[in-house]
Amino acid sequence: MTLAVLKSRALAGMQAPEVTVEVHLANGLPSFTIVGLPETEVKESKDRVRAALQNARFEFPSRRITVNLAPADLPKESGRFDLPIALGILAASGQMPANKLDDYEFAGELSLSGELRPIRGALAMTFAMTAQSSNAPNGKSRAFILPRANADEAALVTDARILPADSLLQVCAHFSSAQAETRLSRHIAEPQPRLPGYMDFSDVKGQLQAKRALEVAAAGGHSVLLMGPPGTGKSMLATRFPGILPPMSDRDALESAAVQSLTSGFSSAAWKVRPYRSPHHTATAVALVGGGSPPRPGEISLAHRGVLFLDELPQFDKRVLEVLREPLESGRITISRAARQADFPAQFQLIAAMNPCPCGYLGHTVKQCRCTPDNILRYQNKISGPLLDRIDMQILVPALPHDELLNAAQGESSAAIATRIEQVCALQLARQGKQNNALSASEIDQLCKPDNAGEKLLRGAMTRLNWSARGYHRALKVARTIADLSGAENIAASHVAEAIQYRRALSQA
Repeated sequence: MTLAVLKSRALAGMQAPEVTVEVHLANGLPSFTIVGLPETEVKESKDRVRAALQNARFEFPSRRITVNLAPADLPKESGRFDLPIALGILAASGQMPANKLDDYEFAGELSLSGELRPIRGALAMTFAMTAQSSNAPNGKSRAFILPRANADEAALVTDARILPADSLLQVCAHFSSAQAETRLSRHIAEPQPRLPGYMDFSDVKGQLQAKRALEVAAAGGHSVLLMGPPGTGKSMLATRFPGILPPMSDRDALESAAVQSLTSGFSSAAWKVRPYRSPHHTATAVALVGGGSPPRPGEISLAHRGVLFLDELPQFDKRVLEVLREPLESGRITISRAARQADFPAQFQLIAAMNPCPCGYLGHTVKQCRCTPDNILRYQNKISGPLLDRIDMQILVPALPHDELLNAAQGESSAAIATRIEQVCALQLARQGKQNNALSASEIDQLCKPDNAGEKLLRGAMTRLNWSARGYHRALKVARTIADLSGAENIAASHVAEAIQYRRALSQA
């Protein structure tokens, strides 16, 4: 036999299209050629595969070797094709059986000694494999052979049959021997030890209004801007925010883990832990939304189903902040290049923090602001109106008097707050199948209609504060969440009044 055909997967954004690895041996001067739009890492696999086969005591054929990675128009990158290429050479040269290769998919980077090293995107590849198997006409499913270091994350897809291996020799023994003890066994994800809890809200003294606002934000999935002088607890509140979010469902956890696996940043110990990303204000637009060649996810995608905290918001480059506008609306980001497009999920909850002025002490009870009105206006205008309009809640976090800070009692725990939020989220899912922040315009008209007094109050606020139609709808969604927290079926004027207070921070500064 001079031709062997194996299956593997490439990565294209969150997708993992199937790749057919064809290995052909022909007569002629010895050569090793890889075709099918390989990137540099794939081209270098020739040297890794040759050394791995020789160090594993296999014969490297002194023939004309051609490896085709199909489809030819799909770019192939990383070392994940080392394992299927090596196995294809062995099968085509008759050094291992080839009759069972079609029942498996393969991925893994080889060291020069033949050991298998971990790869990126194992979870996304497993997702794609099981989805393709479930949609196949014959219902035939393949097993996935991959490095042992990737087994835990791949096994999170419960329908997949994962066969981890430590080396090329182990994989060859699986196909060459009929003895059960030499064959690869299916990997089952082990239950993870209990993780330490999130930081607790009880550590934050005072700031009852800000805590209440964050509870509303967590219950409805709303974005928040915290504004106040330095040292008032804005960052402290933000870091504790993930601890009051509702527990992640299996589907949400798998989506989040799949994005993390694309950057080799996923650990099975973080299963069902809300991601918390806090990029520095020097981050570029590509770092924030993703990009590169091939496209990789940015911070907004790595925060999928979790929290994106942007501290010192006006210090970010204005052009960088503007790229957040579309993802805040759609929950996705599409990175377009001349040759390809990559689509990543970005359903994050934005928590941003800023000072009210350049020196930070505008409105402080003790220290006096030294900024001129022009400096204050220029500083606040670094956040554009369209972006600010997309942030549901804008909260003042004032400086507390020393006596109040020192004598304040311990606050409510995150566990108590999370219990209320979990109940409210369950109510929203039962009523509309989503959190309130994701309601469409027609659903807002149906589910967020206030009473007459509330409607009158909201119209007056829209006129005085110059709200756009988007601001009006977002205030209605926040009012719906406040009503849900109070157990009210209808939105009353008191709920609308509280929602209005959550969109006035910059006008009060």
